[in-house]
Amino acid sequence: MKIIIGSDHAGFKLKEEVKEFLMSKGHEVEDVGAYSEESVDYPEYGSKVARGILSKEFDKGIAICGSGIGISIAANRHKGIRCALCNEPLSAKLTRLHNDANVLAMGGRMIGTEMAKEIVDVFLNTEFEGGRHVRRVCMLDD
Repeated sequence: MKIIIGSDHAGFKLKEEVKEFLMSKGHEVEDVGAYSEESVDYPEYGSKVARGILSKEFDKGIAICGSGIGISIAANRHKGIRCALCNEPLSAKLTRLHNDANVLAMGGRMIGTEMAKEIVDVFLNTEFEGGRHVRRVCMLDD
């Protein structure tokens, strides 16, 4: 799977750990920054991830900031992006099953590495359920 990943400075450490985890699982990963803990603006990186998904070059996106809130808002400003902030695996499963989320947001200051890996694994390995949810997902994009 081709994954695009981005973070601000507060999500940098978790992004690096998640990126390594993804590559160990055989995924192709494009890192759009940030590349250090030097202060940057989260909207830039949420937008980079969103644009990568909208280009159809990538299958899924992961966006990380300190809380996950700001970067998820930034990504969701792009029509066609369904970015879900997940702090535990059940939310990751449900957002894939019911919302067909295409970007996962996480908070680097909110969850640890092992929890993030579990969330990512569930997010990437859960398929959209379709059915009655298709109509609702279409309403999000209208």
